Amino acid sequence: MKRNPRKLRWTKAFRKAAGKEMTIDSTLEFEKRRHVPVRYNRTLVATTLKAMKRVGEIRKRREVAFWKNRMAANSQRRKLADKKEVSKSINLLPGIKASTKAAASAQTAKQKVKVPKNKSSNLASAGGSGQKMTMDMD
Repeated sequence: MKRNPRKLRWTKAFRKAAGKEMTIDSTLEFEKRRHVPVRYNRTLVATTLKAMKRVGEIRKRREVAFWKNRMAANSQRRKLADKKEVSKSINLLPGIKASTKAAASAQTAKQKVKVPKNKSSNLASAGGSGQKMTMDMD
């Protein structure tokens, strides 16, 4: 079944169209395919690997900055929603405060109570004066 990639949330096309991923960045130019075969050169490979590592670091730093910039509006929205929720259910707050105060006072009032332990149990005597429970095998 054919589907529009801009409507499937897991595709790069959707993420770029929805503004969730960077679209204009010079580090993305390095990912493009180049259909030109290059003869092996040891120094070229070494410099390419260094450059790839450096470009990866730069991209990561830019992505983090991009994400923080996107989420800044989200924190303001979350704070407004929290304020709205508190103003809606303001009648619940005094009960919450009272219950936390009661719990705190109950914890301070608790003290350890020592229970005296019996030295010997009432069920079995340590002296061995009782009858033995053995089976006689004849």
